[in-house]
Amino acid sequence: MRVIQVAKWMLSRGQGATMATYDTLLLAFDMDHRLNEAGSLWNMILHTHTRSIPKRLFSGMISLYDHHEMKNKIIKVFAYMEELSVRPDEDIVKRVAHAFQELGEEDKSRLVLRRYGCKWKYITSRVKGLK
Repeated sequence: MRVIQVAKWMLSRGQGATMATYDTLLLAFDMDHRLNEAGSLWNMILHTHTRSIPKRLFSGMISLYDHHEMKNKIIKVFAYMEELSVRPDEDIVKRVAHAFQELGEEDKSRLVLRRYGCKWKYITSRVKGLK
């Protein structure tokens, strides 16, 4: 893909090393089925930007691994999230809980859902405006 070529060229020149570039590159690797390159980029991001990785990159990596059914990798990324005190959103919680269930660890799945699950749900009402 052309996006990968341009992003790699920019990064090799020392330009464009932003989280948005990394996010786009991870998405392009996912679409092009280049899991090894996505994993090496993820490791580079973890080692160079230890304390400033946004939730969006974690979410992208978890969805990449979920898309390719790599359950152990999902749990590793989630462990890094917990280590860095990044609070997961509802989608991440569901994917991690499902990964634990697929690996036969239902107790850990329930623990993740209990600890990080959404406490409040949106309730919609069909009531028309008050008069």
